[in-house]
Amino acid sequence: MTIGALAMTLVWVPFADSDQIAMLGTISLIILGYSGFRFAVASGLLPAGLPKDSREVAVRRVRQQHRLVSRSWLEFTVGGKNRWLPVFFDSALVTMTQDTAELEGRAVSVGGVRMYPSGRLRDSEPIGKLIDNPARPDPEALGRTGIGRRLLLDAQSAVVGPFAGLLWVYTSGGGWVAFAVATVVAAAAATWLTAIRGSDPT
Repeated sequence: MTIGALAMTLVWVPFADSDQIAMLGTISLIILGYSGFRFAVASGLLPAGLPKDSREVAVRRVRQQHRLVSRSWLEFTVGGKNRWLPVFFDSALVTMTQDTAELEGRAVSVGGVRMYPSGRLRDSEPIGKLIDNPARPDPEALGRTGIGRRLLLDAQSAVVGPFAGLLWVYTSGGGWVAFAVATVVAAAAATWLTAIRGSDPT
């Protein structure tokens, strides 16, 4: 998604004026910087708030639904308190019921599968509706997690594109061409932001 969002942003540079180039460059830097930060947290280069000592804990997967946002979380108990860790989607989450997670410093493994954090460990329950995995997973659920469905769900946030385009034309002018460019760039950036935060296609 990061490469796609950068491509949709930088493809307009040859046709842009100096103000538009500055805006496109700023958006590109934001996309690169935030993607790098998320990669560093997911790979364990930066801390996600996990305990430093290795331990095994009981864990279950919950899916958060809040407005257009759908994310997977691992819920477990550390130090007598419930904690929630957002993770990037993995097909192993679809069929996961109550299991054991191995916390090893900055890495989390469930059933031998490494899970990649998409944010920091939380002490408070995520906002929105939390949906438990069923005790008997749907065998057809894995068929509904393909790249097409993920892109379709992530692209819901692209609805902000035309509004960003109108705002750009209102503040900087440029007519229909500037409106179209700003709309496409804003839609691509919004879709990227949803995906990079760890969206869940289920």
